[in-house]
Amino acid sequence: MSDALFSVFAVQAAGPEANPLSLFFPFILVFAVMYFFILRPQQKQRRELQQMVEALKKGDRVETIGGIIGTIAGIQKDYVVLKTGDSDNTKMEVLKTAISALRKE
Repeated sequence: MSDALFSVFAVQAAGPEANPLSLFFPFILVFAVMYFFILRPQQKQRRELQQMVEALKKGDRVETIGGIIGTIAGIQKDYVVLKTGDSDNTKMEVLKTAISALRKE
């Protein structure tokens, strides 16, 4: 029985060789799918976030990646000053790269 199976596999193995390019086709297909469904949307989101950060102005209400919500009291080159409390006049400096969203409140 094992000799019969071995001869079947031997006949299949002795067939014509596959095109080397066809071996890479699944990898190319997976990369293309990843590019269009993962990488491209991330690039678009990153570009939109960069445009939003560049357009920030004093008085805008923003949210940071840490969940802090505040109003911009001042803008410097690399950071902004956020006013986080209304009554106690609390201010903190936050990097512009830490701003995640512009609040509409």
